[in-house]
Amino acid sequence: MKMQSLVDPALNTLTGYGAGYVEINRVRHAGPVLVSPQGEVRAWALSDWAALSTADFEAMLALAPEVVLLGTGSRQRFAHPRLHACLSAARIGLECMDTGAACRTYNILMAEGRRVLAALIPPAD
Repeated sequence: MKMQSLVDPALNTLTGYGAGYVEINRVRHAGPVLVSPQGEVRAWALSDWAALSTADFEAMLALAPEVVLLGTGSRQRFAHPRLHACLSAARIGLECMDTGAACRTYNILMAEGRRVLAALIPPAD
């Protein structure tokens, strides 16, 4: 699915997503990624949803976002609270939603100038 056009070419904007990929600034990325408005797009070494661990959330914490959007693929899933306790302790919000919703929400928050981090698992279909 294509999304809105680039807001500011200096910012990482989610421009599409589909089976097995997310598109950032019109460049496709296969597999899970971590993306924030500025800086590099990071490949996220997550093999599948079941492999999600505390270490994944600690890596997100190190990027100092104010909110993390967890795009969980084709359907919404919720991470166990013990996995993301480090975010809660640091008063960083976590929102779990399907990847399409996470992409749309990221673009809104990014355009508002928020320190948002999207942790995206591409949809399977």
